[in-house]
Amino acid sequence: MRLGTAIVLLALGAILTFALRVDVSGVDLQVVGWILMIAGALGIVLELAIWGPRQRRVTRTDAYGDPAGAPVRRSTTEETY
Repeated sequence: MRLGTAIVLLALGAILTFALRVDVSGVDLQVVGWILMIAGALGIVLELAIWGPRQRRVTRTDAYGDPAGAPVRRSTTEETY
């Protein structure tokens, strides 16, 4: 579940729980709303805890056209997103 989906579930659950006063036979919309809010909150927490601290390591090696045996510059960049 991505972050946007979790936010939509949280908002939809809040609407069902707090904004609607509709009686549907066999279904309690407030309970359904609470379940959706819990699922959305859990999705947000998992998204931020598991997928939030991702790191990507990019290694680039640059070689120059100097004679053989010339030094090669190597740089490493770490990006966090």
